[in-house]
Amino acid sequence: MEKLKLLEFLIPRRPVSLQTSNRENLRAWKAYVSEVASENWSQGIIQDGTDLKVTLVYLCDDLPPDVDNIIKPIQDAMVGVVYEDDIQISDVDSHRRYLSDTIVVTGLPQILVDAVSNGEEAVYVKVTLAEELGEYL
Repeated sequence: MEKLKLLEFLIPRRPVSLQTSNRENLRAWKAYVSEVASENWSQGIIQDGTDLKVTLVYLCDDLPPDVDNIIKPIQDAMVGVVYEDDIQISDVDSHRRYLSDTIVVTGLPQILVDAVSNGEEAVYVKVTLAEELGEYL
């Protein structure tokens, strides 16, 4: 059984890679993600000492950034909005799917189904409480 979602939202833009040479673009991306997270989170900052899991699904077009390079900027953007510090993220589940491929939407959260149907690049973000290690293995 899946843990209760604490937060679920969609970032309706192409993500910026941590490896970008355009640092201003990266700062703007983090500010945008922080704003979108803030619009979807009103429960106060999750206190340090709470282990969290972040799940990302990047719906992409051609030539996407590496999936591992989009994780850190998104995590950083939620600091001070959703949680105190990204040290609280003990588990990350990250996926990339091409919009040009067939994506089976059965069983997906509605917000992700809508994003697939829209056909535009986006990143689905979900934050839950971390599970015991045995739940993942």
